[in-house]
Amino acid sequence: MSNYQSDLLRLLETRGYIHQLTDAEGLDALAAKQVVPGYIGFDPTAPSLHVGHLVSIMMLRQLQKAGHKPIVLMGGGTGKIGDPSFKDEARKLLTTDLIAQNVASIKRVFERFLTFGDGPSDACLLDNAEWLDRLEYIPFLRDIGQHFSVNRMLSFDSVKLRLDREQSLSFLEFNYMILQAYDFLELSRRSACRLQMGGSDQWGNIVNGVELARRVDGTQVFGLTTPLLTNADGTKMGKTVGGAVWLNEDQLSHYDYWQFWRNTADADVASRLRLFTDLPMDEVNRLAALEGAEINEAKKILANEATALCRGVDAAQAAAETARRTFEEGASDANLPTVSLGEGLTIVQATTGLGFAASNKEVRRKLTEGAIKVNGDVVTDPAATLKAGDKLSFGAKKHGLIVA
Repeated sequence: MSNYQSDLLRLLETRGYIHQLTDAEGLDALAAKQVVPGYIGFDPTAPSLHVGHLVSIMMLRQLQKAGHKPIVLMGGGTGKIGDPSFKDEARKLLTTDLIAQNVASIKRVFERFLTFGDGPSDACLLDNAEWLDRLEYIPFLRDIGQHFSVNRMLSFDSVKLRLDREQSLSFLEFNYMILQAYDFLELSRRSACRLQMGGSDQWGNIVNGVELARRVDGTQVFGLTTPLLTNADGTKMGKTVGGAVWLNEDQLSHYDYWQFWRNTADADVASRLRLFTDLPMDEVNRLAALEGAEINEAKKILANEATALCRGVDAAQAAAETARRTFEEGASDANLPTVSLGEGLTIVQATTGLGFAASNKEVRRKLTEGAIKVNGDVVTDPAATLKAGDKLSFGAKKHGLIVA
């Protein structure tokens, strides 16, 4: 453990948020003597963020808990380009109207994690379209572009990997890192922002912003990244056969969100408790030390705490009760995920519709293995049809209802 003086860096390090820092000593000294405004950017590429964004959201929460000011930056401007970092191909370009709809939808989740207001450590939400949409091309090239070396930009892993694979990187995407750096400069000027945080894949972009602020304004700002979060088996956290684990309830039911955390692998319980709950570290350590069947109690606590933060206490309690009744009493419950009954809805269609399997082929394989049940009875016929009120079970942990 490092010998940090500030509550901020001690808290972030203890809970496992720190991977890289541009100047640990400088940031530590600043955070020990004043309120530090810090930001993270979120591009509105979908109507909801997903659990892959949750480390960043929780880091803003920890920043506020340590007495500092979180800035949520919506990428209404950068979202029109799309971050190419570690992507195999260009993002699909979104219309201005769709970006605006996504921004409006995404904003809601932050109110559950952060306290917004006008106080020194109250959170604020900004949109980089406010300044990026007004940029004039030639002045921007002259004033900002001169501070970027193409040679250096090509050396960043996020770009280098794409080029090494001989995958196309458009000039549009190549500009993204310059715009993100400019965001940091603009926030430094507008909001005295001194810290940008993000995932480890953002390191190159963050460093560019730190250097741009120094070169243009002579301002010292700082960068911090979190570790790449993977499951114990090496897979990326948040990726499931049913797709992304969305934070908005209109994208994913409370029960499915709760169940995602309940299904955490034993080896991942400790890190998930540290990063995604507000539990004190002594309680985190106590729960992480549980073994055998007792670890399931730790997983339920993790699911309750994480769901309460994102969806509210009532949603967490309802999901936990649904799980208890489903698994302990074998009962159906209206809070289970549902799929609407279509004409002649087959078991294959219902299973993929509930997001329990990624393909029809996977459903057929599970049918032959006897892993799919309807109302408690094993079903093996892929053409079997369902009726309203049927409960479909996929393995031991996934259950859904057929509704009219």
